[in-house]
Amino acid sequence: MNKTILFALFFIQTFINAQFSERNLSSEKWQFKNSKENNWLTASVPGTVHLDLMDHQLIPDPYKDENEKEVQWVENEDWDYQTVFKIAAKELENQNADLVFNGLDTFSEIYLNGKLLEKADNMFRTWQIPVKNDLKIGNNILQIKFRSSVNVGHELAKKVSFALPESPRSFVRKAQYQFGWDWGPRLVTAGIWKDVQLNFWNYAKIENVKIEQKSLTKQNADLIIYTEILADQTGKYVVLINDKLNNIQLKKGKNTIQIPFTIQNPKLWQPNGWGKPDLYDLKMSLKKDSKILNNKAERIGLRTIELIQEKDEKGRSFYFKVNGNPMYAKGTNWIPSDSFIPRITKEKYQKLIKDCKDANMNMIRVWGGGIYEDDEFYKACDENGILVWQDFMFAGSFYPSDEDFLNNVKEEVKDQVNRLQNHPSIALWCGNNEIDEAIVNWGYQKQFKYSKEDSLQVWKDYKKVFHEVIPNALKENLTSEKNIYWPTSPSIGWGHKESLTEGDSHYWGVWWGEFPFEIYNEKVPRFASEYGFQGMPSLETMKSMFSGNQDLSLENSTIKAHEKNARGFHIIHEYMKRDYVVPKDFVKYNYVSQLLQARGMQIAIEAHRRAKPYNMGTLYWQLNDCWPVISWSSIDYLGNWKALHYQIKRSFENQVILTEEIEGFLNFYAINDELKKFEDIKVEIQVVDFNGKIFNDLTTVQNEKILDGIAKIELIEIKNLIKYSNKNEVFLKLVLTDINKKIIAENIHFFSKPKDLKLTKPDIKITKISPTEIEITTDVLAKDVYLMGDTHFSDNFFDLLPKTSKRITLSKPFEKIELMSLWDTMNE
Repeated sequence: MNKTILFALFFIQTFINAQFSERNLSSEKWQFKNSKENNWLTASVPGTVHLDLMDHQLIPDPYKDENEKEVQWVENEDWDYQTVFKIAAKELENQNADLVFNGLDTFSEIYLNGKLLEKADNMFRTWQIPVKNDLKIGNNILQIKFRSSVNVGHELAKKVSFALPESPRSFVRKAQYQFGWDWGPRLVTAGIWKDVQLNFWNYAKIENVKIEQKSLTKQNADLIIYTEILADQTGKYVVLINDKLNNIQLKKGKNTIQIPFTIQNPKLWQPNGWGKPDLYDLKMSLKKDSKILNNKAERIGLRTIELIQEKDEKGRSFYFKVNGNPMYAKGTNWIPSDSFIPRITKEKYQKLIKDCKDANMNMIRVWGGGIYEDDEFYKACDENGILVWQDFMFAGSFYPSDEDFLNNVKEEVKDQVNRLQNHPSIALWCGNNEIDEAIVNWGYQKQFKYSKEDSLQVWKDYKKVFHEVIPNALKENLTSEKNIYWPTSPSIGWGHKESLTEGDSHYWGVWWGEFPFEIYNEKVPRFASEYGFQGMPSLETMKSMFSGNQDLSLENSTIKAHEKNARGFHIIHEYMKRDYVVPKDFVKYNYVSQLLQARGMQIAIEAHRRAKPYNMGTLYWQLNDCWPVISWSSIDYLGNWKALHYQIKRSFENQVILTEEIEGFLNFYAINDELKKFEDIKVEIQVVDFNGKIFNDLTTVQNEKILDGIAKIELIEIKNLIKYSNKNEVFLKLVLTDINKKIIAENIHFFSKPKDLKLTKPDIKITKISPTEIEITTDVLAKDVYLMGDTHFSDNFFDLLPKTSKRITLSKPFEKIELMSLWDTMNE
């Protein structure tokens, strides 16, 4: 018997035995065309029209050169997609068939064999359509006709009596960043951006599963498993949960079933830095007459989480309590990691979240101008102990509140929370990014000449969406212990004093306000959910901006096109002059811009952590990029760690020893974010010059304290500490130890800005230990050592102390490693 006949028999047998089967129509041969034209071209699904046009060399790569300008016409066109797929007679013997679109971007009409099935109008919804009666044996034609989101958005805007800022994007339920941001290009695309499936089923199928944690003790985790089952036939069925049998009775139509389930001696899911994020697999099977109709698998974590807001003498607290313990949140903000979402791989998601874990983070905020991320993102967060602050996809504008828009939002929320709620990483649902602040602080009413009635209507619309529709949809679709809702981030704008005494804060006095980095020491909020400063990406990423000759110069028009903030270069340059000697050479300028960014964020994070428990969270802006760009990210588009990410790793260590310089005095703070305690902590302080000579050695600063949170250890007058030394030529070496003289944390404190340090040229040597390990030594202080090579270094942009060595591991063997230090930029 030949292979073809064997396959055909297997195919038929599968349909005889299986009561639920799924065909991935994404793998069929797809075509696309401009709706004005007749010529069909091959297309990829999942995909976008820009990617398809690039594949056929009909548009240039918009990430290269200044090509973004050349592709703007794409957003104004309508685009058609189609495929032909075969249906076997055996497939039509199934009782039901559903066509499922997991993501259509955005305004589209779905046709099957010439019949209009559905009009879609939301990129974030799942479109499921019964099609049993519309299929035929043999060839079937599936067509999706996309209308320009820009054109439809303008049409919708005309229905509102006053202008909305950022129109037309406010009217379009699609990824808002596609319309351009101050770190991303304008690439308003269209297409089938997620998989398309054709599902066949009989008798009944599981629609969704949600798991409620009723109680959690050391002995038992008592769960209630809610499952929504769509039944085609009334009758007796069986649900198995990890082989535990439950008899149920279903009526025709939708059924919600509750099944208790207990896990004995549960292991807790712990955030990164506290322990393992233990996970449990739950497999649910629906059976009838010994036949398996449908399977669903969920991976859950057992943990408790609360958002604590209690009045105190300074305002109101804002922190997360996880598994009964207050948690200091250390993390970042996430934007989509590509402007063309279908090319974000599972590997990229896993790497970026692993990079968060490796940098000692425990929380990430999914920003409201992007997308509800792929399942792989949340899976990675679950596995790495990273809690997720999940914004709904509304950002920096005013939104309408007509009935169609509100119903659309309600269905969007339902689809997304049903998909995501079982992930233990989800900590909080947030209504939007910066819309309350935009209404109050950004002056749009004056700009657009609103009447008093117009301004009142904006508030009514806002409250409808974020204080009624979204929280009500959450109540309908979430179990109670998973429903932590925060209407807007920030809760109060950064110009108001209350923004520092309650709620969460986006402090942008640094960068937008051009205040010095040191202002962070004064502007300390209860929870910092956004703040940041720009730095250039790696040289490799800078070079990737070009399709040909790479003229690396600040005056180059390509490099200017990859800085989306209109005043970005000016702001970087002004801050650089304050703290560094500004290099003329581009490579050195790139390096110093990264040091500048890292320095600013270090000052902010240390101010936040010193204020614990007044401040209980610090999430910097931003982790990643969607294209090669000069931005606020700590990891560039190609995945390279900037100086900032290496600094974040150091600044977010669970135990740190920090200094605070005030009016000629130094305070020392020992900080511990773990649940364990350290007894009888001591700080060893040495005053060392840049050649390694020790001028003062306070062997121990004794303080019989238990370190279980934060301890303010000592106040020392600087002139008594450094005595007759020149403060530009010495540093403090700090070592925090416990009762057993075990090192808890180490740090270095400089008394001057980098530009004022009297550095001497270091003799830095690199010794190869193995193909993936090197050792670096220096004779004098080597400030901010920068290793360059086509590999990832375990540490980089670090200070190497006089007459010391440091071992560095490489992600892959690499022969030629170049380096520079801050001295090189000060002596061009």
